[in-house]
Amino acid sequence: MGNTPNCFYRINIKALVLDKEKRFLLTKEDNGFWELPAGGMEFKEKPQECPKREIMEEMGIQTTFITEKPAYFLTAVGMSGIWVSNVIYLTRLKDLNFTPSRECVETKFFTKEEAGQKDIYRSVQEFIKLYDPNDH
Repeated sequence: MGNTPNCFYRINIKALVLDKEKRFLLTKEDNGFWELPAGGMEFKEKPQECPKREIMEEMGIQTTFITEKPAYFLTAVGMSGIWVSNVIYLTRLKDLNFTPSRECVETKFFTKEEAGQKDIYRSVQEFIKLYDPNDH
């Protein structure tokens, strides 16, 4: 990634999982930072395939629904200094009985205010600026 030209972004497909109170799900990684579920899109992968694969890999949970169109699109500088595009789809999960992994040691639903008080990635900081529970 060190040789990535400045005009390229890493593409992440993220899942917006909401509870009845319109709080959004974040997963805590083993480094202590909270993130939206799912992750990096693989070459030639369709957008809706990515969160299904990533959530299964990171959490061991099946997705039951992913919207056809994204709910949010944002860019942010990742921890490695590489710019990342985050395409966020409203998603439903079969359940929240996750299998712990390096990328998911805990899950919790947050309001914007609650999430802003945690150690969160820059992409989540940018998501919080855009998120409006009345839109969903």
